[in-house]
Amino acid sequence: MTDTSSPDLAAAPEAAPADGTPVGPPARDPQRTHLRLMLTLTFATGIVDAVGFLGLDRVFTANMTGNVVILGMALTGADDLPVTGPALALVGFVLGAVLAGRALGSLTGAWSAMCTGLLCGVGTLVICLGILLMLWADAPHPVLLGVTGALGLAMGAQAATARAIAVKDVTTVVITSTITGLAMDSRLAGGSGPLWARRLLAVALMLVGATVGALLLRVHVGAGLVLAGLICAVTALIGHRRGRV
Repeated sequence: MTDTSSPDLAAAPEAAPADGTPVGPPARDPQRTHLRLMLTLTFATGIVDAVGFLGLDRVFTANMTGNVVILGMALTGADDLPVTGPALALVGFVLGAVLAGRALGSLTGAWSAMCTGLLCGVGTLVICLGILLMLWADAPHPVLLGVTGALGLAMGAQAATARAIAVKDVTTVVITSTITGLAMDSRLAGGSGPLWARRLLAVALMLVGATVGALLLRVHVGAGLVLAGLICAVTALIGHRRGRV
């Protein structure tokens, strides 16, 4: 059901030639590096969404499916759900994706210098937002709304960049389609179970990231954002060095 040509998480060792010629180091596989880096960003996204939902008044800044559902319910006045925060996150996400899309142009399927720049920008912005919250004790509600919109913009840019890098089934911001593929292509559904490892890891890393984000709220609402931003920035630098062809 699914193309099995995508790289697995671990490279197979290169066999030695029959004539005994020494084998050099295996060729670098940028696609494998892309997969690992996108999975790392998925973990960071879990942290950001945990902070947004638990620390910024029940708002998802990366998972726009959940955010749109919250916004729809809020418009009816259900359970005193927020309207402004989810709306700002949605607008920010779309804007971030548009700006990243304009910057990337037709650069798809590979890690470019623009990908590095965009992800470094995302990481820097998220770190700055975390530091702002840590330094501004009891920040007023308008400031928190601004943080929500800025986080939405950052996550939109990250999602667009991940889409351009094009690692199958790892969008970094949503796992619904990943779970669907995991179930649909499983042996239980009559499939051969390809790509199960990356799909399962994406789901698990989002879960673990959300857990870490919730735990860091006990330290400070900004702590999780600082960690997520650092992860994004380091991921960008590693991708720039090792993920390009």
